[in-house]
Amino acid sequence: MQCLEMTTKRKIIGRLVPCRCFRGEEEIISVLDYSHCSLQQVPKEVFNFERTLEELYLDANQIEELPKQLFNCQALRKLSIPDNDLSNLPTTIASLVNLKELDISKNGVQEFPENIKCCKCLTIIEASVNPISKLPDGFTQLLNLTQLYLNDAFLEFLPANFGRLVKLRILELRENHLKTLPNI
Repeated sequence: MQCLEMTTKRKIIGRLVPCRCFRGEEEIISVLDYSHCSLQQVPKEVFNFERTLEELYLDANQIEELPKQLFNCQALRKLSIPDNDLSNLPTTIASLVNLKELDISKNGVQEFPENIKCCKCLTIIEASVNPISKLPDGFTQLLNLTQLYLNDAFLEFLPANFGRLVKLRILELRENHLKTLPNI
């Protein structure tokens, strides 16, 4: 039995047992939780649900990189991968156009790719405790962003047009290297 919780469209929560439905129907899984499973990579079973998966939790594992196939999960709205060993966020993140929440806190991510701007649905980004020294200019095109957490991130400056993020209600920037803030 895998270390996994799942939720179907009927919101049934349980452990994934490696068996298939006898009625021949495709299982519709919208939430997978692989948190605290000592994983070193994203489980291949995730990709069996790439058309229906809306939330993926990979918290507190030892995952070092995100596979390209993960970014085929077009329905993904929440990606939670805090407290892992990621060193970068791949440019393929741009293909997750329905992503609303991204948590990459407590990793080794050094920068956001410029094309993060393609994730226009993003409302919440938690990226605290990462060695991020700057945000790309494309970050300011995330106009639906309401919450941004970048504590303990080594930030030296924010993009000049950071004030464009008018929906931003929570901005946390504690323990950074910011000397000035851009004009709003």
